[in-house]
Amino acid sequence: MPEHMAPGEILLVERDPDTARRIIAYLDEQNYDIEWVDDGEKAFNRLDARNYHVLITELNAHRINGMRLLELALERSPEMCVILITQEPDVELATEAMRQGAYDFQTKPLNLGKLDAVIQRGLGRMRLMLEQHELKRRLDEQYGLGSLVGKSRQMMKVYSAVRQIAPSKSTVLIQGETGTGKDLVAQAIHNNSPRRDAPFVKLNCASIPEALVESELFGHVPGAFTGATQLRKGRFELADTGTLFLDEIGELTPALQSKLLRVLEHQQFERLGNSRTIAVDVRLIAATNKPLREMVAAGRFRDDLYYRLRVVVIEMPALRERREDVPLLVQHFLREICETNGKRIDGITRGAMDVLCRYDWPGNVRELRNIIEGMVIMARNRDSLDVDDVPEHIRRSTAPEISEIRIPTGVTMEQVERIVIQETMKVCGFKKEACAKTLGIGLRTLYRKLKQYDIR
Repeated sequence: MPEHMAPGEILLVERDPDTARRIIAYLDEQNYDIEWVDDGEKAFNRLDARNYHVLITELNAHRINGMRLLELALERSPEMCVILITQEPDVELATEAMRQGAYDFQTKPLNLGKLDAVIQRGLGRMRLMLEQHELKRRLDEQYGLGSLVGKSRQMMKVYSAVRQIAPSKSTVLIQGETGTGKDLVAQAIHNNSPRRDAPFVKLNCASIPEALVESELFGHVPGAFTGATQLRKGRFELADTGTLFLDEIGELTPALQSKLLRVLEHQQFERLGNSRTIAVDVRLIAATNKPLREMVAAGRFRDDLYYRLRVVVIEMPALRERREDVPLLVQHFLREICETNGKRIDGITRGAMDVLCRYDWPGNVRELRNIIEGMVIMARNRDSLDVDDVPEHIRRSTAPEISEIRIPTGVTMEQVERIVIQETMKVCGFKKEACAKTLGIGLRTLYRKLKQYDIR
């Protein structure tokens, strides 16, 4: 008897009692829980009242046909395995059914062994989809929202703010150093808002020439300036009913700050070269790595725009302020980068992780991701990343200064030796040659001791 990947609760829609009894008898032997109805209307009511793993239905079911039942079933449960049955082979109809979400399309007389194999594959796919949904839900609950990763106190405050802010229409200002993930927070706010199905449009105000920023924001008509040969929609228009994320907003000129303030207040603007007013419904999220308050005091940023932007403020912590998140981020990036590049690296040694955790990360999370990507790409068929894979400038900057080694009383000589080797490795930046030289022992002896004491 075949072992099924998941319990199968099946709804069978078949008007012919003999065919239905044959299917039921076979699937019952395979330990499925199967319920039979003889027309589409009864099936419609059953799908409304109960959750099934599998729907097997005649295409031309009485009163309500199989395509309508397919639509209803997937509305109730997008993971459901739906198998359509017809009397005659019809490639065009089968293609349309598969396009609308059917898992398989079979013709009578049914091959029951093949039907069972299809059900097993469908249940396997269903279980995988549910596990993926559950994993994402748990990650979101435990560590973050979407691509945000971390469980430090600072990140928990960010998650709480995102969940509280997302349902509102309020303007949001995200402040933090370059590379802290301000764009990911903006995306998380949009994804958890009522606007999640509308556009999420981004513009980095520092990445394009000053003369083109206005056109990028508001669009232009042909002839608006030299080289403007056709109508172009701006980011505000593209983001209508959705969210516009303006990164590095401190780079805007005073003139553009004034125009941006008007859009925020009235949700209206004009394209360059045209006087027609365009109304939009856009939620603005802005981000900056500059101290806007100081820029306001220095007269380089409008105070009225500043206060209009900071309705809600989220402060993104620097990575050096949440070092406990480094291991989580390392593992997250390691999995992601290995999958993207087709590499197989199972993990990272404690020594390498210790080096990464002690580094200050001036480029924050973005720098960490780039470093892990480089380590993965340059790794040579190893099971795990080691200290030697960490770039030299990081090893050098994280090497502890020589200091006294404290040995607690009551320990054995073997424990003393382990402590001395471990601390000397740290002082030497985990360079084995330097450590062996400092200890006055041979490199082979050091390797043997490292293995003996499980020092990595």
